[in-house]
Amino acid sequence: MVVQGPQSHLHPHHEPLPASFQTTDKGRAEAEAYHSQSHSQASTMHPLSLTSTITLSNKLTMPRLGFGIYLSDRSVCVASCTHALKTGYRHIDSAQFYANEAEMGEAVRNSGLAREEVFLTTKILSAGGGVERTLGKLRESVGKIDSGTGDKKGYVDLFLIHSPSGGPEARKEMWQALERLVDEGGARSIGVSNFGVGHIEEMREWAKVWPPHVNQIELHPWCQQRTIVDYCNKNNIVIQAYSPIVRNQKAHDPTATELAKKYSKTVSQVLIRYCLQKGWVPLPKSDTPSRIEENADVYGFELSDEDMATLDGLDQGPKGAIVQAVKN
Repeated sequence: MVVQGPQSHLHPHHEPLPASFQTTDKGRAEAEAYHSQSHSQASTMHPLSLTSTITLSNKLTMPRLGFGIYLSDRSVCVASCTHALKTGYRHIDSAQFYANEAEMGEAVRNSGLAREEVFLTTKILSAGGGVERTLGKLRESVGKIDSGTGDKKGYVDLFLIHSPSGGPEARKEMWQALERLVDEGGARSIGVSNFGVGHIEEMREWAKVWPPHVNQIELHPWCQQRTIVDYCNKNNIVIQAYSPIVRNQKAHDPTATELAKKYSKTVSQVLIRYCLQKGWVPLPKSDTPSRIEENADVYGFELSDEDMATLDGLDQGPKGAIVQAVKN
């Protein structure tokens, strides 16, 4: 995996972990030390910026910072997305379940930006009862987001399976429909969300596209999900981090507030920066214009290796999740 633009530091997303680095505590410690060293050596020369991108295994580039719109009501979603785009975000994350796919698309169309300048993601929550019916649900989402112009077909940049909870047959049906959507040009990349190691491994038997390009999971210092993170790193699967600012539930955490004070930043900015330095693609969400701007202002500082280690030490395992930890 290659990072494009200003940001090209070495990270597990960008080169494989050494074979000896397993998911044991010792292996994780070695891996963290290895990548911490690589990061400190390379980030000095290639600092992150709002225009930084990461390259998926299919060579498509994705902006390193995304804008989440979960629970962004239709009445405010267009305005929120519009403000995010004006601020400089070029990556927005929606889902069928969020019921705001159309609003995301409207904001992009009204922004004055070319469609190709913005990376748009959505997700399918449930199978339709057959690949053809499921494909119909996918096409419906694409039509809401980007109906195309002239002879240009509408598309999404990334379409994910939202959850593995439907069971193995539903997962297979949705993935096969997503593969067909790619073949017909409706999606440029496909992936999964909330998938554990077992869910991704089972796909090897029948998937034409494997590994998935992305796995979107809950990630922040209190829920680091190291087993699935290690697995994705080793298999060239980009990791997106939802709830990176823990829905503001850690705004008064002593460790986080102390670090925020040290860097003259907010807790949210420290947590987003933590995700970026981990090599994840954070998806912070807000409908408040000032916070939308604040969450993008995470490039004028860098957390030290010591402070990254301090945040690493906050991990509570599955019980640290506010939404869900994956089942491996």
